[in-house]
Amino acid sequence: MTLALRAMDRLANWADLDETAPSCGNGRALRSAQAEIAHFHTARDVDLHLTTWAIRRFEQDLGSATAVRLVPGAQWVTVRLEVDTDIDLLMTLVSLALRAHQRGPVQHDTPPPRCTAHPGVPAQRR
Repeated sequence: MTLALRAMDRLANWADLDETAPSCGNGRALRSAQAEIAHFHTARDVDLHLTTWAIRRFEQDLGSATAVRLVPGAQWVTVRLEVDTDIDLLMTLVSLALRAHQRGPVQHDTPPPRCTAHPGVPAQRR
């Protein structure tokens, strides 16, 4: 079983998340009552909707994590699952994403966000 499938199985059991089709049309997704939270695009790449607030608040920590790719101006980050501890990081970041979305929309979070797998948005590793 791939790391992404293991992570998806764990997260699918969370009470606040439901599996859905991703808005980008690529892979599988999990959403909360407020928003899409995660897109599982490949066996190793997960896009996570953190919001502008959360990315700004934790940008230094996110930028120092080798498994995390940030795209300037995006509300999504990509988590690359290569080792078991990356799943633990993803679980922590999903908790952060849920908390960020429960805070409600932030002025800078509009227009609707697109994940990093959307055509024309290159993912960059920091």
